Amino acid sequence: MDRNRLTAFEALLKTENEGAYSNLAVGQAIREFHPDNEAFVRNLVYGVLENRILLDYRLDGLIRSGIRKVKPRARILLRMGIYQIDFMDSIPDYAAVSETVALSRKKCSGLSSLINGVLRTYLRQSERRELPDREKDPAAYLSVRYSYNRELTDLWLRRFGEERTESLMEAGNRTPQLSVCTNTLKTTKKELTELLTAAGMSVRTPVTDGMPQAEADAVREHFLSVSGNGALDTEMFRRGLFYVQDLSSARAVAALAPQPGQTVLDVCAAPGGKSLFASLLMKNQGHILSCDVYEHKLELMKASMERLGIRCIQLKQQDATGYDARLEETADAVIADVPCSGLGVIRRRPEIKLRMTQDTIRSLSELQASILENAACYVRPGGKILYSTCTVSEQENEEIVRNFLRNNPGFSVVSEKQIFPDTDASDGFYFCVMRKENKS
Repeated sequence: MDRNRLTAFEALLKTENEGAYSNLAVGQAIREFHPDNEAFVRNLVYGVLENRILLDYRLDGLIRSGIRKVKPRARILLRMGIYQIDFMDSIPDYAAVSETVALSRKKCSGLSSLINGVLRTYLRQSERRELPDREKDPAAYLSVRYSYNRELTDLWLRRFGEERTESLMEAGNRTPQLSVCTNTLKTTKKELTELLTAAGMSVRTPVTDGMPQAEADAVREHFLSVSGNGALDTEMFRRGLFYVQDLSSARAVAALAPQPGQTVLDVCAAPGGKSLFASLLMKNQGHILSCDVYEHKLELMKASMERLGIRCIQLKQQDATGYDARLEETADAVIADVPCSGLGVIRRRPEIKLRMTQDTIRSLSELQASILENAACYVRPGGKILYSTCTVSEQENEEIVRNFLRNNPGFSVVSEKQIFPDTDASDGFYFCVMRKENKS
């Protein structure tokens, strides 16, 4: 039995049956089953998730009762087989079928004949099943073509229109490039560039055209886009010369502009990128209190801080939805990067486009408003608060901020930005920096 396909199967099973995040499921499966080709595993897992609705659409044309009537394990194996046939050119068709069937004998006993028959029938077809008619039903076409659930497709069509919706869907299906932040406490961007290049990687500075000065300066000093394999396996990474962070997240912190010596509070800190970048902008001078409700996530942050040599961050387990009177008006700057629908990071977590519903967004917006109201109480007069999400949902972004400002006239907008993955070459992201007026 092929260990690489076994690992991919187990990750997909965990993602579907337990609702696990794909990145965590893949990492866990790799640690457990020790595949010899991790790149193949990731390609197969993310490829199946990115194209799941399209794969099911094609399988529906082969199974009389429809793919939904097939047991989950067999359904996953059929998707894996079809994906290898249609999208992985390096895999011979016969190998895609035979290896999938071999795996089915171990993982869904009694259904290997069905899987073998469906995949071989698919190979014999001279033409693939046609997509829904775009002229008659553009939503159905886009939903199947790009594998976004129908509810999300309809939501985006109402807000963005057909052309822009397709552009966002295409961007969500692209593989993101690795973006790293230079740890300027230990090295410079020039030195890191030379080291990465010597290790066989292609490195460039991200484009900063159109960014406000503070954001552009922070990006030019710290950030690199890296192409090539194994950056996280290098001695440079182990020595803490860089960490991984998307550009859009860093731009939000740069807009907040925390200064050396200040007190900063990050109320929803994990996985920690914003706290880490704030510490670099503050030159490791001052105090950052980074809070999160999950202890295990704080442990991961602690490991990153130790690797990077960051001393100005204090970690605390705390739920941002609960008000803490001890923190009232104690911070020069507050970061409220709230839980969100994640519609800006679909290219990293393709399962989001399969699960997200309007009801989920509505419940999240209530949570976000509550966290922002609490976080605003912790800002000193004259201080600033950063509200941010990794989504492109107006209900979670602009509407939250407008409602907050109506209820809190003592705050005013300093800067606000919606970043889109199809036009800004980074994750979809929203941030708004607001200042609290000084007391008279």
